[in-house]
Amino acid sequence: MSIWPDVAKHIAATTGRPFVVDGQHAVGGGCINAAAVIQGGDRRYFVKLNDVAKLDMFTAEAAGLNEIAQAQVIRVPTPICWGTSGDQAYLVLEHVEQAHPQPESMAQLGQELAQLHRCLSQHYGWHRDNTIGATLQVNTPSTDWVDFWRRHRLGFQLELAKQNSHGGKLQRRGERLVANLGAFFRARTPVASLLHGDLWSGNYTFDEHGYPVIFDPAVYYGDRETDLAMTELFGGFPSRFYDAYREAYPLEAGYAVRKTLYNLYHVINHLNLFGGGYLSQAERMIDMLLAEVE
Repeated sequence: MSIWPDVAKHIAATTGRPFVVDGQHAVGGGCINAAAVIQGGDRRYFVKLNDVAKLDMFTAEAAGLNEIAQAQVIRVPTPICWGTSGDQAYLVLEHVEQAHPQPESMAQLGQELAQLHRCLSQHYGWHRDNTIGATLQVNTPSTDWVDFWRRHRLGFQLELAKQNSHGGKLQRRGERLVANLGAFFRARTPVASLLHGDLWSGNYTFDEHGYPVIFDPAVYYGDRETDLAMTELFGGFPSRFYDAYREAYPLEAGYAVRKTLYNLYHVINHLNLFGGGYLSQAERMIDMLLAEVE
């Protein structure tokens, strides 16, 4: 049975305008969700679909998009509504018309990310948990960044890896790294910046005017360097992005080492999600970091 009548009814109730789906087609939704673009008259929406048990993931994503939108510095797709129909959960988002970037578009992305990172909180974390990929991301608020990263980021992923039978060197060396985390922050206490949380090249685009749009966030408040590190993990962004970011919000000494620490979280998460192909990379990163402090 099609879920589209229920989705259309929910859109109509939320927007206050009648809506009937008269066309839809599947689009790439990544490795976690299915996705479709639906159309009714001159209106289009982007819809994410997953198992009904994943509704909370969609609720958290909508909350994260709204958190970024409230900063009013960079565009995100507006969440329209979310819910369930039968055995499926859905999240309806504004459909963003995409276009090729203008010459200044990547620089604008860097400038706007820097502005986002100037939106601060008194606590690291967030008011709710969410997901990083399909993995739970615990955001219990804390006033201690090292403890937050130890417990809710690196330590959490290492424990998942142990449960997934990735023991041995990863656990032994990982535990030593976790015990020495404070050594990376002797001269620096990061402010709690508003973060996208999962900012790689697949999670940004440009709208019809060439303006940056970011999406699929894993929002929390933490060290802004975590977002910058993530941009470098899978090939990096164009140099115009980094030049513009650094001009707007210069990075501090030690980032070149700390980015490996921050990206280790994502690599171990990939190990937990996708299997042993990431094990040797995680172990190499841990060895590099321990060499800095032992």
